[in-house]
Amino acid sequence: MKEKTAAKLEDLTTLSKKELIKKARKFSDKYCVGDGKKFRLKDYDSKPKLNLGPEDKPLVKQTLQLGVAALATMQDVLYAQDKWSLLVIFQAMDAAGKDGAIKHVMSGVNPQGCQVSSFKAPSSEDLDHDFLWRCQKHLPERGRIGIFNRSYYEEVLVVRVHKQILKTQKLPEKLITDDIWENRFKDIRNFEKYLTRNGVRVIKIFLNVSKDEQKKRFIERVDDPDKNWKFSSADARERGYWDDYMSAYEEMIQNTSTEDSPWYVVPADNKSYARIAVASAIIDALAGMKLEYPKVSEEKIAELNEIKKALLAE
Repeated sequence: MKEKTAAKLEDLTTLSKKELIKKARKFSDKYCVGDGKKFRLKDYDSKPKLNLGPEDKPLVKQTLQLGVAALATMQDVLYAQDKWSLLVIFQAMDAAGKDGAIKHVMSGVNPQGCQVSSFKAPSSEDLDHDFLWRCQKHLPERGRIGIFNRSYYEEVLVVRVHKQILKTQKLPEKLITDDIWENRFKDIRNFEKYLTRNGVRVIKIFLNVSKDEQKKRFIERVDDPDKNWKFSSADARERGYWDDYMSAYEEMIQNTSTEDSPWYVVPADNKSYARIAVASAIIDALAGMKLEYPKVSEEKIAELNEIKKALLAE
């Protein structure tokens, strides 16, 4: 049952960093799939449990700002430690809010420590390589957060819904079998396991928007001249394959959500709420790395003190 008011959201301004991280973990856990074997998309609502109204905007905004500030602090330690990296993958239907989530959630992060890569239709060069190749080139370096706006998961989504695309991928005919999707799921699981073993934490976020909400946002893009550039006839055509995409998403999450590289199925009909959930998931992932600033040796500290004395004596 939906809660009647967002007043149930707590005032988080008095919480310590440790308490805020604990709240973020509890909040994001609601949307974390973990082991995907029993996943069913129908069990995850596209609407948040809280009924958010205009009067709740200040509290929602404040909550997101606290999350953004926490992310900025944690990213600074991640960069200084220079051991781990974090890869955050966004997948969703058109108009689900991927761009907005990335823009707002990562707004406080130092650009030097974060890189965003967007993947559209593969180029001729991409098609001359395996399906993971073009994404591998953009993996985050140690100490950085990498954001994938779409990813290699398109190969088990768009390509699965439009199977004729397989014929353009230069694959040997004998490899295009009924097992190709299971094989790709297996390749993805192994790839993400490999990344995890090499210090790249991977989390995947599916912004779960409803068909009705997508329709509303499409109409807004048509009515607003400043948003016309965001909309194309191709977006409308893909909407006609909605049920096929939902089936593809469900099977994708069932086969690729693991404890080490989980999917988060975030209710995306309310953009502000979705952004808080995304920020919470990223905070939890960073917290799991046990980040800390590099320890400086006693010799180094003595050297720094000597430099300080010299500077003060000038």
